[in-house]
Amino acid sequence: MRGYRLGFDPWALCLFLALMAPNFFWSAVPAPCDVLRGESATQALDSFASLCQVLSVGLMCLPLYKGQREKRAFGPWAKAALGCLCLYYLGWAFYYRGLAAFWVILLLTLPPCLALLSYILHRKNWPAALPAALFTVCHIVYAAVNFLLPPGFV
Repeated sequence: MRGYRLGFDPWALCLFLALMAPNFFWSAVPAPCDVLRGESATQALDSFASLCQVLSVGLMCLPLYKGQREKRAFGPWAKAALGCLCLYYLGWAFYYRGLAAFWVILLLTLPPCLALLSYILHRKNWPAALPAALFTVCHIVYAAVNFLLPPGFV
């Protein structure tokens, strides 16, 4: 990992916790039309996705790009990460209003993954890119198989 030093990026942890906050709330307070609580048809893939998520967050927080200044400007990729976080919260707001439409499931699936990837691009943290990309693919497949595709399609 040439070009990187061991350190801690508190903003990466903040982003992860901000992305996980609605999940913690959902675990404690079920939504009115809670389709997400059903049994997953992709359990092995879900386990792999969880592993990739843990790896990507760990790699987002620990290795720091040597060329990175401590007070990096709030650039376009950071703004994209923040925008994705806002879209994700919007998706949860619609979900808790009782909507579980195709587009709501997409808002719960794509923005959190894109927020992680955008932040990785912002920080030029390439070691975290592969596990985050794998998590994104797994998360999309999970949503497609369990909620978006017609039953029996796969």
